Amino acid sequence: MKTETIKIFSRIILGIIMLGAGILHLTILRAEFQDLVPISITTDPQMKDFLVIASGVAEILLGIATIFWTKQMKKVGITLALFLVLVYWGNIAQYMNQIDAFNLDSNAKRFIRLLFQPPLILWALWCTNALSYFKK
Repeated sequence: MKTETIKIFSRIILGIIMLGAGILHLTILRAEFQDLVPISITTDPQMKDFLVIASGVAEILLGIATIFWTKQMKKVGITLALFLVLVYWGNIAQYMNQIDAFNLDSNAKRFIRLLFQPPLILWALWCTNALSYFKK
């Protein structure tokens, strides 16, 4: 299988994952996502809810763009990678504040979760060919 075919398949899978995460932000896991909003950002429940909804909408839009907006794919990849860097702080806050959410009920599980975000960021950059921006 050619590398470009693998990248297209990977990009579509990543887009579907982003769509799914966005839908979960807006529906059945909304309260758990609110728990991950760092207290350094806000402790206000309404603001936490707003941030979860906003990030869910962003994930849905980024998922759609990752799958379909092929003419701007490099820009989509960089935007997605930046988004994933920003939301990483929620995962860090979960670890540092020992927040039990998403069945991550131990420091070991929360730490392992932290290890998945950097490859996810690289995946977004790789499958959208956005890494070429950094090679110049």
